Amino acid sequence: MNLTVNGKPATIDNQETLDITTLLTVLKVETPEYVTVELNGEILDRENFDATSVKNGDSIEFLYFMGGGN
Repeated sequence: MNLTVNGKPATIDNQETLDITTLLTVLKVETPEYVTVELNGEILDRENFDATSVKNGDSIEFLYFMGGGN
């Protein structure tokens, strides 16, 4: 499967589809419990990660929101 992840091409061998939770594991995303996922321009609700499939050609962005400042 060929994807675009954070603006860069990524290939996952031997997979036609994956759910978001599995994708986070396969791609070894750091601190997956804090990541926000955008799939094809749409922000996903965390409770839907297991039920949302990624397929060939999809575009995924992993976003981390940081607090702080004065």
